[in-house]
Amino acid sequence: MFRHASLHFALAFTLALSAAPSRGEPVARIHELAQQEKAPLLDTLRDLIDIESGSKDVEGLAKLAALIDERLTKLGGKVELIEPTEIYRMEDTPEKPGAMVHAEFKGTGSKRIMLIAHMDTVYLRGMLKDQPFRIDGERAYGLGIADDKQGVALILHAVAMLQALKFADYGTLTVLINGDEEISSPGSRSTITRMAGEQDAVFSYEGGGMDGSLRLATSGIGSAYLTVDGKASHAGSAPDRGVNALVELSHQILQLSDLSRKEQGLTLNWTVSQAGTNRNVIPAHATAQADARALKMSDFTGLEAALRQRAQTQRIADARVQLKFEMRRPPLEATPRSRGLAAHGAAIYEELGLPLKVLDVATGGGTDAAFAAIKTTAAVIEGFGLSGFGAHSNDAEYVRLETIVPRLYLSVRMIMDVSQGKVK
Repeated sequence: MFRHASLHFALAFTLALSAAPSRGEPVARIHELAQQEKAPLLDTLRDLIDIESGSKDVEGLAKLAALIDERLTKLGGKVELIEPTEIYRMEDTPEKPGAMVHAEFKGTGSKRIMLIAHMDTVYLRGMLKDQPFRIDGERAYGLGIADDKQGVALILHAVAMLQALKFADYGTLTVLINGDEEISSPGSRSTITRMAGEQDAVFSYEGGGMDGSLRLATSGIGSAYLTVDGKASHAGSAPDRGVNALVELSHQILQLSDLSRKEQGLTLNWTVSQAGTNRNVIPAHATAQADARALKMSDFTGLEAALRQRAQTQRIADARVQLKFEMRRPPLEATPRSRGLAAHGAAIYEELGLPLKVLDVATGGGTDAAFAAIKTTAAVIEGFGLSGFGAHSNDAEYVRLETIVPRLYLSVRMIMDVSQGKVK
């Protein structure tokens, strides 16, 4: 990755960039600012990580939102905290999901650009002591650093660079940081979709993975829930008087276990089950959960229909079977506009002598970028964050320091080029 071995090398590189026929002097200035922002960005990361902010930690999320609010206000944004009112209720949705920090910067142009990231983590309060912020060589470690506090920090410092450049050729630059992404954004999804529908480009700052790839497609995530109610009875003296919910649940799982269509990116895997209270009691209640992934919304629709149809065939007629299906996240699908804008990003990276891989086939889990894409014709690109590893791990989550300067440079250049109509 890009490193600066000496002042002489840095100066030579800067002069080479400034001599480029279509890039000129502003490129050198942007790169210089990105280098200057590296140390302050690490300080910001420390501040963000020092506030624990699990998805259901109301106090921690409020404290972190206040810090982000303060930072965006100092940068000149019109900032508001948005409390979720339209909440999509799922099995794990808290009574009150975390608030969103929304900032808007008014410019002199016409293009509308949106930057999104999330401040919540998967961790429980008290875990920070085992994973505090620290720097070890070319890695910075910390609780939630890769997912997604690095994304919040990058947005803050990209905006700071734009301010230093006195650049305001956009119409509006919108920042939205939500506090419920790790629980499938029940309170923020409608706001993300609505605001993104008004944009010309949306950049999402989840991590870029180990190789710094930009992602144009992500899997949709769904969940299936089976509930079987039967009747308890003594398992030794009167088993026939009971209605065995566990037996019926087992039957249902077996007949619902072959609905994956891996060739089209559709998977359904049963992952959790519970039944019974005692060894000598016929279980009166049993439940199971399944994880579903799809590359197209229509695949989720077809999967749910197949689940409901098959679940009607019961082994035990007196058992009561209920099926619930949740669409936790829609898939993000690549579009011609997102491909074109990502290609422009790859060209920008070439100015630094770096490759930039663009993935237009979904890999891994879903993100808020998919909610942003539901009602917009804008290009939506995921993966603007730092390269790193270990998201959701207890002691190994880190980001790679050598990716800070290139990612800041990419962010600022993309915002500027979209604003000035330089993207085809």
